[in-house]
Amino acid sequence: MFFMILIFVLVALLRSYAKGEITPPFMPTPTPTRTVNSFVVEAETHFQAGSLDKAITAYKTATEINPTDPVLFLELARVQVYSSNSLTTDAERRQRLAEALDAINQAKTLAPADSSVLAVRAFVLNWNAEETLAGDQSETLRNEAEAEALMALQLDNSNTLALAYYSEILIDQFKWVQAREYMTQAMERGGDLMDVHRIQAYLYEILGEYNLAIQEYQKAIEISPNLGFLYNAVGRLYRHLELYDLALEYFDKAASLNEQLGIKDPIPYMAIANTYIRMGEAMVASRNAYKALSYNPYNPDVYGQVGLIYYRARNYEGSIPALQCAVEGCSAEVTCEVRECDFETDEKIEITGLPLSDSTVVYYYTYGSVLAGLHRPGDDKCVEAMKVFEKVRQQYEDNEVIMGIVEASESICAGE
Repeated sequence: MFFMILIFVLVALLRSYAKGEITPPFMPTPTPTRTVNSFVVEAETHFQAGSLDKAITAYKTATEINPTDPVLFLELARVQVYSSNSLTTDAERRQRLAEALDAINQAKTLAPADSSVLAVRAFVLNWNAEETLAGDQSETLRNEAEAEALMALQLDNSNTLALAYYSEILIDQFKWVQAREYMTQAMERGGDLMDVHRIQAYLYEILGEYNLAIQEYQKAIEISPNLGFLYNAVGRLYRHLELYDLALEYFDKAASLNEQLGIKDPIPYMAIANTYIRMGEAMVASRNAYKALSYNPYNPDVYGQVGLIYYRARNYEGSIPALQCAVEGCSAEVTCEVRECDFETDEKIEITGLPLSDSTVVYYYTYGSVLAGLHRPGDDKCVEAMKVFEKVRQQYEDNEVIMGIVEASESICAGE
């Protein structure tokens, strides 16, 4: 009986083996399992290539495989902060920076006394503290950022990134003398770090030393040659100096990088359009604004920027539907008008307007001004304009510049 049972078991095992249901021990798995390090290398490669969203995805995967390594969360947070530069609306930037704060908070939970973790947390908090994003929480966040940076330096006073990030906080607190002192130390220790040259450039820019700022941004570009926001920064400075050809060259480099990486970022094209506006070339400006819109036709902020470009190009009629989308929101018919699409065959896109804020108020008062300026007897443009101005007045009645624009346009409607 024993041998019969044994034979039966062996026959069953052989059949299972033949069917592939049982495999010999120590055989490799059909699909090799990737290590955490492979995802880290992938993330670093994407970051150096300028593909920040892909870098974020790779770092997130690495943290899922090894959720106990604070360095992974630290690097994820750093990339998330820099990726916010390519987002155009306050809501998108606020969301991305909140994700960065979540990541660095996880790193701090894992390593509460690590100088590098605290330094990057200071960096993340400081970017979250931007007034247009944080509102009345700005000062609280920045004070917390300062405390984290000081603790990082107390733990390791030679931490180069802690010195640089603390300098950036001091710049935003208008403590420029102290910022210079800490940046001097950071530059002595970290001349090979992109972050250090970026912050040194930012300090020079704030102090009005634009040529020095350009040189430092260019050094940052030499270290990380595929980060589009660095090229945009140089282009912005050249435009401020009215060196428009050089400005266009750098904006074009940012746009070309995005093209190579398959990134549809409207920001460089908006910058190119605004540069051509200053050069008095309205037609070229409009073409670049239109291209920016084709890259992101779902974003109300892009419609607002296109509307401003049309307005500055004196295409007042064309600016109205674009600004309407940004301020009030608009139907698929209106977005199609702005995009110059075929309503019957192209995608139908509806837009929700942006809330009134420091970064969107220019869309509001420009929209109201155009409506008032183009008002004719019998239409309702002034009615719409006064509704917009009422919203602006309620929130910005203490701002003399904005109220001067509003009152001038209100007087047009009052004298109809």
